[in-house]
Amino acid sequence: MATTRLRSLRALRPQQRCFSVRSRLAQEYKSKVVSAAEAISSLKSGDTLLCGGFGVCGVPDTLIGQVLATPTIRSLTAVSNNAGTPGHGLSQLLESKQVSKMIASYIGSNKIFEKMYLDGSLDVELTPQGNIAGRLAAAGAGVPAFYTPAGVGTWIEEGKLPVRYKKDGSGEVELTSKPREVREFGGRKFILEEAIVGDVAFIKAHTVDTLGNIRFRLSARNFNAAMARAAKHTVVEAENIVQPGEIHPDDIHVPGVYVKQVVQSTTPKNIELLTLAKTPEDIEKEMKSGGGEAAKKRETIVRRAAQEFQDGDVVNLGIGMPTLAPSFLPEGVHVHLQSENGLLGMGPYPTREQADPDLINAGKETVTLNPGASTFGSEESFGMIRAGRMGLTMLGALQVSAKGDLANWGLPGKIKGMGGAMDLVANPAATRVVVLMEHVDKKGRPKILEECQFPLTGKQCVSRIITDLAVFDVSFTGGLTLIEIAKGVTVDELKSKTGAAFAVSDSLKEIEI
Repeated sequence: MATTRLRSLRALRPQQRCFSVRSRLAQEYKSKVVSAAEAISSLKSGDTLLCGGFGVCGVPDTLIGQVLATPTIRSLTAVSNNAGTPGHGLSQLLESKQVSKMIASYIGSNKIFEKMYLDGSLDVELTPQGNIAGRLAAAGAGVPAFYTPAGVGTWIEEGKLPVRYKKDGSGEVELTSKPREVREFGGRKFILEEAIVGDVAFIKAHTVDTLGNIRFRLSARNFNAAMARAAKHTVVEAENIVQPGEIHPDDIHVPGVYVKQVVQSTTPKNIELLTLAKTPEDIEKEMKSGGGEAAKKRETIVRRAAQEFQDGDVVNLGIGMPTLAPSFLPEGVHVHLQSENGLLGMGPYPTREQADPDLINAGKETVTLNPGASTFGSEESFGMIRAGRMGLTMLGALQVSAKGDLANWGLPGKIKGMGGAMDLVANPAATRVVVLMEHVDKKGRPKILEECQFPLTGKQCVSRIITDLAVFDVSFTGGLTLIEIAKGVTVDELKSKTGAAFAVSDSLKEIEI
C-alpha cells in the first residue's frame, strides 16, 4: 500500500505533489479543533487557570465567556498580568465570584478588582510583572524555580505583601505573602521565585493550525506564549484556524506539542485606550492643560528630562510624564523605545486609521512601530530588562530616598500593584534609572526623604532625580548632590522642601529648558 502511494505521488508534478502531501497529512492527523463548550470541560473548580492578555489586548474572551456561562466552575486561582476592565476579560469572572484568588502584577483602575481585594472577598498575590513571566517560562521549561533580582529588599523578599484583608471592613491584613529565600551570586542578591504551573491555560492567538501550532500578532503575544507552555492543558482561542502547512515553520511561535485543544474565537477585539498622534504643539498644550503652577511644573520636568536621552539609547519609559519626554528630543538624537509588553522600536501614536488593537504600549495606549522594530513575548521582554539591555529607564515616583531607594507603587490604603517597575530597576549597574516627579506632594510634603516611608520598588537604584525645582545626582553610598536648580529658587528654599540632606555641586547651574 505504501509503495502504491509513493508511485502515485511521483507521478504528480512537484507543486501538485506538495499539495497532495499536505492534504493527506491534514486528513491523517487528528484535528485538535473543538467547540468552546467542549474545551471548558477540561476546567474544574479549584483549578489554577492561566489567562493570556495585557489589558484587553490578546485576551481569550470567547473562552472566558464560556466559563461565565458555566457557573458550576468556581474557586479558581487565575494568573494574569491584570484582570482586564469591568465587563471585559477576567473581570467578568471576578464579578461572578468564580475566581477566589488572583496572581497578578497590577490592579490599576479596575474598581471591581480593587474593591474585592480590599474588602477581603478576593485573595491577591501581587507579583512583579517580570517575575510572573519568569515563573511561567520556568514552568514551561520544567524548571521548578529560579533566582531573580526583582523584588530584592522589598515587601516581596520580606513577605509583607497583603494577600487577604479582613472582611470586617477594618482594613486590617489577615494574610501576608511568604518571605523569599535569598542568595548572593557575583556579589548581588537574588530572591527565589517558584514556577507557576497551570492546570489549564486559555490563550489567544491570531492564527493556529488544526495541530495546534501557534502564530501571534504584534503585542498580542504578551503573556500568551509563556502561558501556552506552562499549563498541563492548553486551549488556544484562534482568530483564524488553518490547515497544517499553511503557517510557515519559521512563523510558528509556539509548537503544537504544547496545545491540547483549539477553539474558534467569536468575540470582537477591543481597544482599551485609543490614543492618537499628537504634534509637539499638541503635547505642549496638554502639559499646560488646566494652566497654573501644575502645568508649569510638568513642562519644566518633561523638557529637562528630554536632555537625558543619548543618541542610540534603548529606553524604557514609565507611564505619565516619561512618555512625553521623547517628543522633545534634542536635534540629532534618536532612541529605541522598549515596552515591557513585548515591543522594541516603538514609534509615535497612530492616526485613527492606523490604530490597531494588537499594537499597544505598557500604558495600554495604541502605538505604531518604527522601521527595524521587533515584537516578542513578555518573558523575553523582561529577560532583556533584567539582563541590563536597557541603557535608560525613566519612571515616576511617590518617594525617593537619599541613597536612591524608590517607592512608586503603593501607599497606605491604596495598593495598585507594581507592574513591571521592580524589574525595570533591578539592574542599576547596567541600566541608568532616572526619576521624574514633583518636588513635593499635594499637601506640600517632601517626596525626597532620608528613608522612604512607602513600600519600596527597589533599593539603591535611582541615579538621578528630576523635579520641578531641581536636579539631583544620587550616590548609593554618598547620598544626594544638587547639580541644577530652577530659576528663581534658592538653595535655602530647596532645603526647606527636601526631606534629606544634600551636597551642592561646585558647578551648580540653572535648569535650562
